[in-house]
Amino acid sequence: MPQITIDGKACEYQGKKSILEVALDNGIEIPHYCYHPGMSIVASCRICMAEVEAPNPRNDNKLEMIPKLMPTCQTPAGDGQVVHTKSPKSIANQKSVMEFLLINHPLDCPVCDQAGECYLQDYSYKYGHSESRFDEAKVKQPKKDIGPNVLLYSDRCIMCTRCVRFTKEVAGTGEIGIFGRGSSEQIDIFPGKALDNELSGNVVDICPVGALLDKDFLMSMRVWNLTKTPSIDGITASGDNLSIEHNDGRVYRVKPRTNMDVNKWWTSDEIRFGWKFVHSEDRHRSPVQKADGSPQECDWNKAYGAVKAGLSTVLQSRGAGSLALLVSPMLTCEEAYLLGKLVIGLDAEAVIGIGPVPVSGQDKAFPGGYTVYAEKAPNARGVRRALGQLTESVLAYEQFLTAIEDERTSGVLVTGNYPSAWVTPELTKALTGKFLVLIDTLPNSLTDTADVLLPGATFAEKSGTFENHAGRLQSFDQAILPIEFAKAEGQIALDLIARMGLGEPKTYDAHQTRIEMGDEFVTEVHHPSTQSRKVSDMQVVEL
Repeated sequence: MPQITIDGKACEYQGKKSILEVALDNGIEIPHYCYHPGMSIVASCRICMAEVEAPNPRNDNKLEMIPKLMPTCQTPAGDGQVVHTKSPKSIANQKSVMEFLLINHPLDCPVCDQAGECYLQDYSYKYGHSESRFDEAKVKQPKKDIGPNVLLYSDRCIMCTRCVRFTKEVAGTGEIGIFGRGSSEQIDIFPGKALDNELSGNVVDICPVGALLDKDFLMSMRVWNLTKTPSIDGITASGDNLSIEHNDGRVYRVKPRTNMDVNKWWTSDEIRFGWKFVHSEDRHRSPVQKADGSPQECDWNKAYGAVKAGLSTVLQSRGAGSLALLVSPMLTCEEAYLLGKLVIGLDAEAVIGIGPVPVSGQDKAFPGGYTVYAEKAPNARGVRRALGQLTESVLAYEQFLTAIEDERTSGVLVTGNYPSAWVTPELTKALTGKFLVLIDTLPNSLTDTADVLLPGATFAEKSGTFENHAGRLQSFDQAILPIEFAKAEGQIALDLIARMGLGEPKTYDAHQTRIEMGDEFVTEVHHPSTQSRKVSDMQVVEL
């Protein structure tokens, strides 16, 4: 296996890689701005340049120093090379590049949203001068609104061109270009063409400084106060690996986690900004029981009692086959399994079905390898697989509607948890006259008709497993606690199992549930790395 030496450390590598790639693979930091592994290499920022010794085949492969500094992002790694990123010549270049970049950069770190995760800040501290020698007036560039989600602070831009290459090579839309020359050079959108593609938010992630900012996150929270929890797309079937960034029980932003097998480095704006229903003012916050013909809020004990009484009455009067369960594709595999275990434990002949799977348009593939999926449910396949551990008869939504038309079916447990309207007229009609237990997060046409309403939790408020469009099982962690008196559907299922005398009281644990579900939910599930979890280290002191 070929090997190069970087700052005294021997680094093996495979295939064709640049020196910078080999360094990053081996945990060696070489400062860089313009390089990104998902785009073409332009070697424009020049801060990654280093001294390189290479074997000379014309001189018995003796090591000879290349006369000039080489950009490590663009220089292919070669067996036997010796790279010096900490030599006096390399350090002098790093300091010169940093000094050049900071000449016209505004000193507004205290009010910049990028503060705390800014390459310019970090590299200035590690590789720059302690003070500026520039005494002239700085060139002031304008702030611009370049699209529905992104603001451009031009005077912070260091012309790394990552955003330009992203819109051209990954999104394939090409809204951003370079305009002007010299000190007047700017990143900007083309006239009449806003940055409004399905992947626009990614330019904020890849900007190494505070030039491109997320309007939604602007001035809302300092990044060092945020706790980062690994999660999975809970809106579409993509299975995108995400980080939910939150503080004090509130989500502030969602960003992609790198996973080369799923979403690479990207996510869509639909997923990035689609979590707002988590904090909707309309969320169900406490159980509701129908009393004297009208819904009335109650505590969980009364709600569970009403569910037990209603289902018991149905079973006593109608017998086997009188219960039905509709499991939403928005729920986790573990929750689907526990709800199925509850209903099948009460009625072995119960009708089991999967809720409607929303589809919008068609799948859309982008040049960079990312795809926006038309299926707007994260776990339709996982719900079917989980319920399949309990019964061979798992019905599609249309089949379920037909099955519960049977007069024998008198008690139905329905789960929702959709971020938008989902109840169809056919479902409303089919449920008329039946004892209905609804577990949901947002109001819909079933809310007022349900005999018992139990408030569920969103994907950000629980842990579990989703199966994406490609059949990949991926686990995720709970980011925040459920609001007020809401509970995760898995916990509701366990509570009802205990209340109905089918088991002992338990606390919902996704891992333990997967063990109970069978080997495939233990061996086939992909888990986030421990590096994906990051707890805020900011200490808050009471004054």
